[in-house]
Amino acid sequence: MKKQKIDMTPVSHPYPETTMFGAVKAAASRFPNEPAFDFMGKITSFKAMIKKTELAAAAFYKAGIRGGDAVTICMPNTPQAVICLYALNRIGAVANMVHPLSSQTNITFYLDYSESKMILTLDQFYVKVRAAADAAKRDVKLIIARIQDELSPVLAAGYTLTSGRPNLKYPEKGRGELWSDFVKTGRGVYIPPVKFDRNKTAVILYSGGTSGTPKGICLSDYNFNALGMQVAEIAGCNLTAGCKFLSVMPIFHGFGLGIGIHTVLENGAQCILIPQFTKETYAKNVLKKKPNFIAGVPTLYEALLKVDVFEGADLSFLVGVFSGGDSLSPELKKRADEFFKEHNASVQIREGYGLTECVTASCVTPVDKAKEGSIGLPLRDMKYKIVEPGTFNEVPYGVAGEIILTGPTLMLGYMKNEEANENTLRLDENGERWLFTGDMGSMDEEGFVYFKQRIKRMIVSSGYNVYPSQIEKVLDKHPDIDYSCAIGVKDPYKMQKVRAYIVLNEGIPETDEEKEKILAYCKEQLDVFARPKEIVFRKELPRTLVGKVAYHVLEEEAAAEESNK
Repeated sequence: MKKQKIDMTPVSHPYPETTMFGAVKAAASRFPNEPAFDFMGKITSFKAMIKKTELAAAAFYKAGIRGGDAVTICMPNTPQAVICLYALNRIGAVANMVHPLSSQTNITFYLDYSESKMILTLDQFYVKVRAAADAAKRDVKLIIARIQDELSPVLAAGYTLTSGRPNLKYPEKGRGELWSDFVKTGRGVYIPPVKFDRNKTAVILYSGGTSGTPKGICLSDYNFNALGMQVAEIAGCNLTAGCKFLSVMPIFHGFGLGIGIHTVLENGAQCILIPQFTKETYAKNVLKKKPNFIAGVPTLYEALLKVDVFEGADLSFLVGVFSGGDSLSPELKKRADEFFKEHNASVQIREGYGLTECVTASCVTPVDKAKEGSIGLPLRDMKYKIVEPGTFNEVPYGVAGEIILTGPTLMLGYMKNEEANENTLRLDENGERWLFTGDMGSMDEEGFVYFKQRIKRMIVSSGYNVYPSQIEKVLDKHPDIDYSCAIGVKDPYKMQKVRAYIVLNEGIPETDEEKEKILAYCKEQLDVFARPKEIVFRKELPRTLVGKVAYHVLEEEAAAEESNK
């Protein structure tokens, strides 16, 4: 068997030496009157977007935010979130991206960890976010956005009368400011130019990493701009003005921000912002908006196959369909590809692979060649090796080993975590930095990569990394629980869901009421995607020879149950 060749080819041609805002502004100079984003039918042009971004940037500058300061964006995909992101980038500040459904405890952690001075969130999350900010170690100013402020007058009135009315009382006096009022304070404020620095943090995204402990992943302007060029090259058509991308993956996710928003805007195309995913609304948006590109986790494609609105629909407008964030089963790919063919779309799902540590996708199936089970070929200037785990010793083609990679989208590092940086980012003999992914895979002689499994224990639910050790720590704090073990079990919609095996303390009855009590506790303590969907009571759990809970035994039992159905 042949050894893999090491590709030490330098960057093929320079990536934009500008900020993320600078890259989008360059697109706006080429296509000022083209749509930048569509939010529930309200279109914002590139010219208008830049104007709004400059005003918001001035407001942040007047409020004292300077280069290197962090501001948390705790938002779904809305215009305010997009404008805020680029406004912070315009003044050299850091956008700290947080899931709005995070628990109050976790939001406080993210605020403290990033040393955020301000936080933007929606009015519907106000109570939780205010409490999280109150518990932070430093004063954090709240800025509150409202959905109705970005809708057409008719839709805004309807929204306010229904969903928006209960939250009109927020923010409370003296505890926050409306985004619509905040941005007005930027009028007439001068903002000095920001110097591009390839090694400066522009965005912080969060990932549990291989240890299960939340880590802040520091990503640069250069990382995002390089990704935008890489993805545009493999899109399958000219990704530019006139193209529409259904941006359903969330802005706080590497996939959603890196590809669904920045790649699209950097290339002058249009984002169709979807603030909340349901299979019904998603399907309706596909039919109504006619996007040229859709991208998401396998859950998204499961959803497309389960709604009736596509019966007889013509999807010939689709030119690119991508899947990432989790393994796409051959069965699902086959069914989805048949679905597209039946609806006049000459596309197939193109699977990709990546990590937040390199923004998102770094390996994608080519438009003209797919291999069953493969996650594709590395993007331009991304280099992959398959090595003996934890070493630089390459294994032969076809042999499984740890996936390591490097390239222009490789993160700056983990924030305030030198130990993790030393374990994950390593220099080879040529002084080049490589990311040790903790994932097992192989490579064939044509360079196609095949994902096998994760070296470390992890659950992937709807594209989100969920770490059993975190769940168990929370469960084991419950006064009724002796000890627990969390595993991922197969789910037709989420790909995996969390099942918790629990041994109760002596005298606590194993009842449905007790399950509901524990689930309610999890709702308070865990993020929505990390909460157990099933609870199984046991008198005891299997142990290894050294006394640890043998989670692999429970995984094997669950797999056997699934195969016997």
